Amino acid sequence: MTNALRELYRSNPVLTITGWLNWILAAVLIVAVQFDSRTILGINPWIKPIKFSISIAIYGWTLAWYLRYLGGRRRAVRIISWGVAICVLSEIAGITLQSARGVPSHFNVTTPLNAAMFAAMGIMIGINTALLIWVCVLFFVDHPDLPLAYLWGIRFGLLLFLLASFEGVFMVMHGSHTVGAADGGAGLPFVNWSREHGDLRVMHFAGMHALQALPLAGYWIARSGVRKRSKSPTWRWSFFCTLVLWLCSSGWRGGDSPCRCKDSSLQVATNLAELFLHIPHGPVRRQGR
Repeated sequence: MTNALRELYRSNPVLTITGWLNWILAAVLIVAVQFDSRTILGINPWIKPIKFSISIAIYGWTLAWYLRYLGGRRRAVRIISWGVAICVLSEIAGITLQSARGVPSHFNVTTPLNAAMFAAMGIMIGINTALLIWVCVLFFVDHPDLPLAYLWGIRFGLLLFLLASFEGVFMVMHGSHTVGAADGGAGLPFVNWSREHGDLRVMHFAGMHALQALPLAGYWIARSGVRKRSKSPTWRWSFFCTLVLWLCSSGWRGGDSPCRCKDSSLQVATNLAELFLHIPHGPVRRQGR
């Protein structure tokens, strides 16, 4: 672990430090929760910046790791790294400031100041998304020297991350993340996803962290020797994850809670899982035969 962190800092100090700053912020705010009895939309005001700081730290380190593979694009990597760092640090600063003020950070246009803060965070998110599109294009154009399954895991992870980013636009258009009720109802512990109504954050979360899940799956496939010359297993994992995201989006945008999905949605998910798990991988060809 220590060696990996050293390698991460050596290859991309900007995003590595950005990650560390967010881990430190999360630790400080976890302590602050114990001394603050206020609530915003029914939960402690520091819960949201804690969630975002942890997510940003993971995102920054993940991106730093992947950018190492674009060795021939040093200028692009430098621009992307600084751009992403500025965007995410600006966003977490805005979220933390609004929490300190005791007001919601997202979808809050109740005053000119709150509207300006929300608009500024939206601009930062838009720039970050544009930079990730650039990263995605580079991974499809440059063909880094990586095992196919791992490479396609990164590519599909980036694509699903971008899909989840654009899903955030629907939340802005909707004016809230809860569907079928106002924000602030009963939610799951920590993540606070609605237990009673639809919640657009579920798909948003799943798609965002496909950026880690799919490359890890591809890396495992490459290391395990499953069809070394093929990206087919990674395609299946990615297709399956996309279907799951679609179910999250269509079902929970329609008013189903993550805890109370419609029977039809559960049946579709079950059938897809069974189909996915029983798809034969075909014979493994031995090299040299």
